[in-house]
Amino acid sequence: MQALPYWRLSGFYFAYFGFVGAFTPFWTLYLKSLSFTAFQIAILMSLFQVARSFSPSLWGWLADHTGQRTRIIQWLAGLSLLSYLGVFFGESYAWLFVVMLLLSFFWSASLPLIEATTMGHLGDRLDRYGHIRLWGSIGFISAVIALGYLVEHTGIRSLLWVILGLLALVWLLSWHLFDPLPRAHASEHASLWDIIKRREVLGLLAACFAMAASHGAYYTFYSIYLVEHGYSADTIGWLWGLGVLCEILIFLAMPRLTARFGLRNIMLASLLLAVIRFVTIGWAVDIVWVIVLAQTLHAATFGTYHATAVALTHRYFKGKHQSKGQGLYTSISYGVGGTFGAVMSGFAWDSVGPAWTYTFSAACALLGAAAFARLMQRSNQT
Repeated sequence: MQALPYWRLSGFYFAYFGFVGAFTPFWTLYLKSLSFTAFQIAILMSLFQVARSFSPSLWGWLADHTGQRTRIIQWLAGLSLLSYLGVFFGESYAWLFVVMLLLSFFWSASLPLIEATTMGHLGDRLDRYGHIRLWGSIGFISAVIALGYLVEHTGIRSLLWVILGLLALVWLLSWHLFDPLPRAHASEHASLWDIIKRREVLGLLAACFAMAASHGAYYTFYSIYLVEHGYSADTIGWLWGLGVLCEILIFLAMPRLTARFGLRNIMLASLLLAVIRFVTIGWAVDIVWVIVLAQTLHAATFGTYHATAVALTHRYFKGKHQSKGQGLYTSISYGVGGTFGAVMSGFAWDSVGPAWTYTFSAACALLGAAAFARLMQRSNQT
């Protein structure tokens, strides 16, 4: 029995999502400081979703084909760091488009590979996934709160150097990872297409697409929206941090929730709570305590959703399809779904306004819940 490399995996998650905590809430503010339009910002931010549409599946196939999953993670981390250096050499829209496209191509493939690596190490101990993944949430909350204060007092350009340091840390920690021992699975003879066309897998992918699409406006415009309504940078940092704090708590509770409610019911609840969350953000942004409550729903719209999606993906895509399965999950959800949500929010933001844009987000989640309930049979809920 191979020992679980708990701290090596947890450390990588911490640094990886530390970058996400620095980049996602504040990069849009940096782009706005360069006087880009809402549509230009949406296009630039959607590049990460565009890359996730194909990059994770491409690198996942290579990882499964070569069996060198962690070596590929190391290369991706190094190439992400090298790509990011371009932000220090230009500020035009065209230049940043190229830089962010390269960064997103390499960066977006790392997460499904580390998820597959973690699941491989866990084996049958999947209840411990949340205890490892919560360190990613701790990294996110540490970065977002600290940067809120830093940006408020030193200006937005300090963000560039913090992100550089976090990418360097991810690269260094990637060299401490190692691949799990291979395990044989009875279902390995099935082709990838045979797995994908199963009714319950289609239901899962539909739910993942819808949830990611519903977050398009949130990840692209939430910080800008709050600034426009008088929220300070440090307050924005705390609001993002609150959402991730709730996410941490839900990761700890996932084993008990799964045993009591089953994965099917948890996914449905996550999607329905996303409807409530985005309607609230869209129409009650000036009521601080309501926005605070809406942020606590991040425990559902990301925490329980992501843990459930990863567990179901691991269940359906075994052995030689493990990296491809996690890559497909990322591609369909954060890739295709995220791109759709981000681009549509860019069109809607200036044309119909933020409130209706977030209402569109809520509608995406509602459609995802309906599709998942229909396709995922109750016999597949545990």
